Amino acid sequence: MSDKPVHAPLIQFPVTDDCLLIGGMPLDRLAAQVGQTPFYAYDREAMSRRVHDLREALPDGVSIHYAMKANPMPAVVDHMAGLVDGLDVASLGELRIALDSGMPAAEISFAGPGKGDTELRGAIAAGITLNLESFGEFERALRIGEALGVAPRVAVRVNPDFELKSSGMKMSGGPKPFGVDAEQVPDLLRRIGETAAHFRGFHIFSGSQNLRPESLIEAQNATFELAYRLAEVAPGPLEMLNIGGGFGIPYFPGEQRLDLTEVSANLGARLGECQQRLGDVEVMIELGRYLVAEAGVYVCRVVDRKVSRGLTYLVTDGGLHHHLAASGNFGQIVRKNYPVVTANQVKDGQREVVSVVGPLCTPLDILADRMELGHADVGDLIVVMQSGAYGYTASPHLFLGHPAPLQVLV
Repeated sequence: MSDKPVHAPLIQFPVTDDCLLIGGMPLDRLAAQVGQTPFYAYDREAMSRRVHDLREALPDGVSIHYAMKANPMPAVVDHMAGLVDGLDVASLGELRIALDSGMPAAEISFAGPGKGDTELRGAIAAGITLNLESFGEFERALRIGEALGVAPRVAVRVNPDFELKSSGMKMSGGPKPFGVDAEQVPDLLRRIGETAAHFRGFHIFSGSQNLRPESLIEAQNATFELAYRLAEVAPGPLEMLNIGGGFGIPYFPGEQRLDLTEVSANLGARLGECQQRLGDVEVMIELGRYLVAEAGVYVCRVVDRKVSRGLTYLVTDGGLHHHLAASGNFGQIVRKNYPVVTANQVKDGQREVVSVVGPLCTPLDILADRMELGHADVGDLIVVMQSGAYGYTASPHLFLGHPAPLQVLV
């Protein structure tokens, strides 16, 4: 019916009798088990498969760390902790969840500007690695460590003088609140060398959500070269080099899946060179969205069906207060549709062009805008795919006082 660009094939979940299966269970049965809509559901097998496939794709010797900010649900973190080599947190709350998961403190890092003294104290006491974002943050960490009698474990987060081209969110190049400008890092390294702090290495993160292998290769090459230069003035040998992530997933019409073949080949060549120049350093890739986004769905129920001047609206019990990103209000400049399906008519049956909206009193409350879906009536389930990252915790649950959604890991 529609001549608009289509989404990349969604292959992470099976479909039986035209009904989506999550965790091996038909979605209508899962909804009955959960007991209410809306809810988020995360498929543990899909997460396990993604990490396994990534390890198969990457060269040996690359560690995989999970950036919890993508999805800090404790059950998800517990599951991921058994699959990956380390965790990265962005708050004291996330740190507590990470420690509860059983991940050794030595494999947990803490990144983010504006770490308060309470956060620094908790991190230093736990023995995790602080990714330093500024000179001032280091001095505060040093004072706190002295008071605790614990040498802070630190790495320098570098704001490089390059960016990850074509990335969804640029984290480097030019003025940034993240990290220490590359040209200032030597001064911080000298200061670290004057103290009892335990220097571990560098965190160089240049961007996120990238689907272009050539851009990732260019950024990784520049990252290694920058690390080599900075290592020459480091206060000790590098134990770790976090080269960030940036691996994207397809969300919108016209986007295709990231092919890691060339990225992996280039990274393999770089690893050998890195061992020669830096010695026995752990090279790690830090990923969040790439590991969990495609393993999650957001499920809501149609509560009304109406036609307004020729356009059919499916009004649901979910919306932007639960899934801000799918509404287009979480960083999109021009709104695009997430992949959305009718749970019991995923591929076949009668098709129609509809808009899916929520119950909120705002025209921004849109989950799908003029999108071709399987026919849905009141009571049917609507599913927003690619919802395992930056969904539940990135949304304004208190907006207009509607109930918060549930989360389940299946």
